[in-house]
Amino acid sequence: MKKSFIIIAFSILVALVLSACGKAENQAASQPGKQADESRDMLEQIKSSGTIKIGTEGTFAPFSYHDSSGKLTGFDVEIAEEVAKRVGVKPEFIETQWDGMFAGLDSKRFDIIANNVGITPDRQKKYDFSEPYIMSKPFLIVHKDNNTIKSFEDLKGKKSAQTLTSNYKDIAASYGAEIVGVEGFNQSIDLLLSKRADAAVNDGLSYLDFKKQKPDAPVKSVAELDEPAKMGVMMRKGNKELVEAVNKALSDMMKDGKYLSISQKYFGKDVSK
Repeated sequence: MKKSFIIIAFSILVALVLSACGKAENQAASQPGKQADESRDMLEQIKSSGTIKIGTEGTFAPFSYHDSSGKLTGFDVEIAEEVAKRVGVKPEFIETQWDGMFAGLDSKRFDIIANNVGITPDRQKKYDFSEPYIMSKPFLIVHKDNNTIKSFEDLKGKKSAQTLTSNYKDIAASYGAEIVGVEGFNQSIDLLLSKRADAAVNDGLSYLDFKKQKPDAPVKSVAELDEPAKMGVMMRKGNKELVEAVNKALSDMMKDGKYLSISQKYFGKDVSK
């Protein structure tokens, strides 16, 4: 009796296992599209959808901002539009605050970031970048009445207004500054104007554009680093074909004069050098 009970129990167990395996195989077979999508190359997915999703701030002139009509424009916006055109897809811009930009890329809210992103060793460990297409020196900016900060070394112990995930924050911190978190360039300038921060380290091209638009703003640049920061289009790691496609688009733009045309429009010079 006992032996019969064991045989019956074993038979039931085998049946359950086989049934579970069969369901798993059927489930996998019923979702071939999903599995294929997960293994397909990113560039192929973008081309298949006909759209490339681009993360950008929309508040960072002259790279990404809204003009007087409310239209999203800027150097990075036009560069990204041209890259999309040459890849053969339409651009879809998704505006995101800087400190949420990388998380948006990680969560696949967008495919690339075009927003004057500095290429740093730490970022290269986790992300892929295009070849550099912007070279810009970091500037040290203070209120015009501030005569105590004259060099980067003077930042030690001073409050510096920085976005928390930017390479400029790292520069300020490396000189011993106390970091005051901000959402972007404009807020850092606001803190300087209200004297709630002593300084800000930021992109030199953005500062020069700001002073061109608002020459009477009571801020000044007191120092700049000799080594320019290199900026590139940022992508999730492991998408070699997408990186190559973006690099080809940028290279072709530089060869046929389109890049220079866009650069002259916003800066009056070639900012790739």
